Amino acid sequence: MTELKRVTKETDIKVKVEVEGRGVYAVSTGIGFFDHMLESLSKHSGIDIEIECRGDIHVDYHHTVEDVGIVLGEALCKEIYPVKNVARFGDAVVVMDESAVECAIDLSNRPYLVYDLGLDGNIKDFDCELFEEFFRAFAFNAKITLHLHKKRGRNRHHIAEASFKALALALKRALKKDDKTGIPSTKGLI
Repeated sequence: MTELKRVTKETDIKVKVEVEGRGVYAVSTGIGFFDHMLESLSKHSGIDIEIECRGDIHVDYHHTVEDVGIVLGEALCKEIYPVKNVARFGDAVVVMDESAVECAIDLSNRPYLVYDLGLDGNIKDFDCELFEEFFRAFAFNAKITLHLHKKRGRNRHHIAEASFKALALALKRALKKDDKTGIPSTKGLI
């Protein structure tokens, strides 16, 4: 289990992550829809996640969403590197009614984000442009290559939730134990 704390003038965040968990979560950011997305990430990845965040949400949600992505990514990074005896690559397509989102990841130790969800507008009072901020902060601090692509969909809630669930399943597949793999790279190092 990895525990991290990050305190800035804008946020105070405590995160616990257990990659070999059961998808147990306790999430409190003060942003209901964001909590729901993070709970889905935990539940469907099988990664235990605890997040407690106090942020300046009276200003807006940006700092909280981005900073949670940073700390959650850092905690995942500490849990997965050095990568050994896992599949390394994972992908998934998740459908929610009319929406389908595809996620592919590489536990590469080379951070990169391809983000193609086409989400604009709001879900209740949550600005959808913040999803890209979260996924960028998460991918770069977890040191993973992350591709998210909306295959189809109109409903913002469905697209957003499908993206978190697709990431969850891709992580679950990439972290699947494979004792024959050793270090899953021809370089001998990730």
